[in-house]
Amino acid sequence: MIEANNPDLKSWVEVPANSDFPIQNLPFGIFSINNASPRAGVAIGNFVVDLSVLSELGFFDQLELADNTVFHKQVLNDFMALGKPVWTAVRNRISELLRDDNPELRDNSDAKRQVLYPLQMVQMHLPVQVGDYTDFYSSIEHATNVGTMFRGKENALPANWLHLPIGYHGRASSIVVSGTPVYRPKGQTKADDAAMPTYQPSRLLDFELEMAFIVGQSTNMGESITTKKAEEHIFGMVLFNDWSARDIQKWEYVPLGPFLGKSFASSISPWIVTLDALDPYRVASPQQEPEVLPYLQFEGKKNFDIQLEVSIQPENQEEKLVCQSNFKYMYWNMAQQLAHHTVNGCNINVGDMCASGTISGKDETAYGSMLELTWRGSKPISMPDGTERKFIQDNDTVIMRGFCQKEGFARIGFGEVTGKVFPAI
Repeated sequence: MIEANNPDLKSWVEVPANSDFPIQNLPFGIFSINNASPRAGVAIGNFVVDLSVLSELGFFDQLELADNTVFHKQVLNDFMALGKPVWTAVRNRISELLRDDNPELRDNSDAKRQVLYPLQMVQMHLPVQVGDYTDFYSSIEHATNVGTMFRGKENALPANWLHLPIGYHGRASSIVVSGTPVYRPKGQTKADDAAMPTYQPSRLLDFELEMAFIVGQSTNMGESITTKKAEEHIFGMVLFNDWSARDIQKWEYVPLGPFLGKSFASSISPWIVTLDALDPYRVASPQQEPEVLPYLQFEGKKNFDIQLEVSIQPENQEEKLVCQSNFKYMYWNMAQQLAHHTVNGCNINVGDMCASGTISGKDETAYGSMLELTWRGSKPISMPDGTERKFIQDNDTVIMRGFCQKEGFARIGFGEVTGKVFPAI
């Protein structure tokens, strides 16, 4: 186990009980304060550690980074491009500086004043420049539910679903950080009994509970990544809300798949949790039958036990928990997704984002979208204020949270990703 994951480690920075950000986590993000330029930081407890100042004060000198300016940049791309050994070394060094028995930073009051900011004082930004975005469809429970609704139980899964991780190329420009307003999309829809389509704001706005991994190492055209090498290219993970306009999507998706029903917004959590931090929470993947082709086969534990939940909060009301799922249910894991993505020689770049697809579990409480939770609107969900939801209404806020937790290990959390829906412009 990586030393920085030792569950016995304590920090001189106060970390509340059940915090998502203990010293064993140390997720990376981009923050700003008082209208200053955004720069790199790490979360611990209720504080942000300013990595740009740590670098200026010489705390990273022993690492001999190839680029000492990476933490001053407004995105993490240049840091990620330095490679996995550097990611691990930097995280270990930060852990060392924050440990309760290390006086280097603990007893340097001037340095502490310059590098520590309360989380409530900072503004978080999109942590990476996203060049390309791919959305997969890798939960067998979700794919079966949706297929059953639209094609019947006997034809729920497409013929290729059990043989490869299905995905599509999405819109990178509309990926936004948590808290960014989401405007109800407009587009063409067509009722089943209508002769012609109509143009209107979407009436069936939905969330999709997903996670995404962020590419930290590029490849060249013609090069493929094996499942064995895949994690060397993955910097970390974020929570991902793939907003979906179901009525627009239903009318447009044949024959080329998602377009305007998906491209209007996707929200991510601001902190990137590294695979190093998640390592204690690896679990075995679901059994895959039939056996997959050799390039998709893998060894070891490639899934992660990440507890996920979704709440809906009507305006000026308390939130209602509507879903509790888990990332461990994913039929196709991240190593397989990246191996398949590049098997044809498709090149990937630092900052590319790959989302999991909706993460649904075994029972109705674990369904990762309103489409499933309400079964196309036939089972409305009651809200605390007495109203009902078949889909997401204007002024609703959708809140997603994720964390790993088990006895004997530190809780590793992602914080949350929120998005409030505003009426169509």
